[in-house]
Parts: sequence; C-alpha cells; structure tokens
Amino acid sequence: MSKAEKLLVRLLSQPKDFTYTELKTALTSLGYVEEQGAGSRVCFKSKTHKIKLHKPHPGNILKQYQTSLIVDELKKEGLI
Repeated sequence: MSKAEKLLVRLLSQPKDFTYTELKTALTSLGYVEEQGAGSRVCFKSKTHKIKLHKPHPGNILKQYQTSLIVDELKKEGLI
C-alpha cells in the first residue's frame, strides 16, 4: 500500500489528530490541486469538484468537523 492509500484509510477512520499536511498529500493523490484563498481559506479542486475549508491555525491538526466533511464529500463523489 502506498503512503497516499494509507492516509486515505486513516482519513476514513476520522482520527482526531489528522494533519493538514496529511490531507494535502491524500487529496493530491486523488487528483485535487490546492488553491490558496484569502487569509486561511483554501480550496482543493479537481476537474469536477471543490472542497473548501480553512487551514487550521495556529496548529496543523484539522478539526473533527473538517475531517467528517471531507470524508462525506469524497464519498459523495465516489472517490472512497
């Protein structure tokens, strides 16, 4: 299993310590590109789908609602 696949499996379990860096690696492996917005806003875009969120700060750990939202969006798109 590749690192990206392991991260996707980990994301599915919705851990409380999933980092933004891990998310970026996992979404990049699915064909998403990160686009910086204003301030801490960021958008991950694929050809047909967008995932919008705020970068966590001051730390790097995503909030629980963010991991839940991302998993729901990826399931809706049939990617996981």
